[in-house]
Amino acid sequence: MGMNKNTILGWATLLMIVMGLLLIGLGAFRYDDVAGWGFAAVGVGFLANAWVFSSLKGRV
Repeated sequence: MGMNKNTILGWATLLMIVMGLLLIGLGAFRYDDVAGWGFAAVGVGFLANAWVFSSLKGRV
């Protein structure tokens, strides 16, 4: 069973969602200073990229 482009985009979307939520969680619960805002901002960026990957499924 091979992986096609849609399967790879699906896995990439899932991994980016998990990483984005992890970074937002780190920013919210682990770091209370300015670094927390940076972690949360990068986490939101990961979620935005995951949204793009999810919308590309079936189009490439």
